[in-house]
Amino acid sequence: MKSHLTGACVASALVLAADAQHVPGREQLERLIRDRVDSGMATGIVVGVLEADGTRRTAAYGTAGPGAKPLTEKSVFEIGSITKVFTGTLLAEMAARGALGVEDLAQAHAPDKMRLPTRGERQITLLDLSTHHSGLPRLPDNLAPSDPANPYADYTLERLRAFLQRHTLARDVGGKFEYSNLGTGLLGVLLANRAGADYESLVRERILAPLGMNMTGVQYSQAMAAERAVGHSATGSPVRDWDSGVLVGAGGLQSNMDDMLAFLDANVGPPRSALERAMRTAHQPRRDAGESMRVGLNWLTRTVGQDRIIWHNGGTAGFRTFIGFDPERQVGAVVLSNSAQGVDDIGFHLINAAVPLLPTPVHLPPEMLRRYVGVYEITPEFRIEVTVADRRIYIQATKQLRFEILARSETEFFVRAFEARIAFIIENGESTALILRQGGVEQRARKLR
Repeated sequence: MKSHLTGACVASALVLAADAQHVPGREQLERLIRDRVDSGMATGIVVGVLEADGTRRTAAYGTAGPGAKPLTEKSVFEIGSITKVFTGTLLAEMAARGALGVEDLAQAHAPDKMRLPTRGERQITLLDLSTHHSGLPRLPDNLAPSDPANPYADYTLERLRAFLQRHTLARDVGGKFEYSNLGTGLLGVLLANRAGADYESLVRERILAPLGMNMTGVQYSQAMAAERAVGHSATGSPVRDWDSGVLVGAGGLQSNMDDMLAFLDANVGPPRSALERAMRTAHQPRRDAGESMRVGLNWLTRTVGQDRIIWHNGGTAGFRTFIGFDPERQVGAVVLSNSAQGVDDIGFHLINAAVPLLPTPVHLPPEMLRRYVGVYEITPEFRIEVTVADRRIYIQATKQLRFEILARSETEFFVRAFEARIAFIIENGESTALILRQGGVEQRARKLR
């Protein structure tokens, strides 16, 4: 593999006491991503840190993919669900302008002929959508892409209307955190409808242009296309980009490290503009999102000891991304990878060393892996299928991609593609259930077959 390593250091407007600095030095930073790529756990990684002493630093290692320029802080990645915090920021910004209220009924801002489901007397609010408490499922059941490799491309407003019209909520509105790409995608539709614009134009006018983020967008500009990184599967094969369709507000943006550090900087420290004040509103935790986790307007807040990390991650077929910061220490990190192997642990560890890096996986014989094969049910609408192929074990949740899981022990596994752990329950030598731990939430799934 041809590898390219770069580093840059830029003065920031933030100045803090030197004893608040945590971020590793340049040599450690470069060694961290070099080790991850050279071990086969990534194709290429660009990492950026916002230090407490007022500097930004970046490093890149690996390859940007076939036909791409060398990997640098200029390389453009799909940032996936990090788009959700831009959507949450739009909600806060529009509320600050008086265009709407965070707790408005979502139906009040829906396009013509769109009817949102209700449950009992409770209607879905904009806040419900932004905190994943709407009761809507993770994905609509009429997604049915013509090309499974590009699952959102042909999902239209008409299909979204049809789903919402006939859907019956299985959970109480506002009752429980349930991560929903559908919910945040719908929020993006409602905000754009209220503003009388398409989502990309709205996010560009309200966030990207004020922050000088010229290398961020839904569609690739000529300059962005010239710096495009190629996504790769977890096994290292190039994969195609995703097109976002109508649910663009849930995961449709592309960006690079320079722009993402500008966005990170705007989210850290005392606010310097109306936009930055709206950003601080979006950070504020409003509802529980599992053990040691709360959620604001799409921003998640994780507690690590006495410290807080405000964060989000993203993932598409060929990319994994992370952004986060400690609001008290004013230290933050962005990690961009063009591989479907997770980087959350790098981001969290850079912000707070108490969060460990992923362990080195252990090898288990195929006969041991095969006892875990089967279908496990968390709810009737959400099942996890466990399969084994070519001496590797995989999980695939309902209407989601397949991911490899790696062993920490005979019964404990972790997902390299994103931060999640799975523990299998063994009775009489056979698996009877699994426990999924993700985002501070623990869910038990019984084995159906």
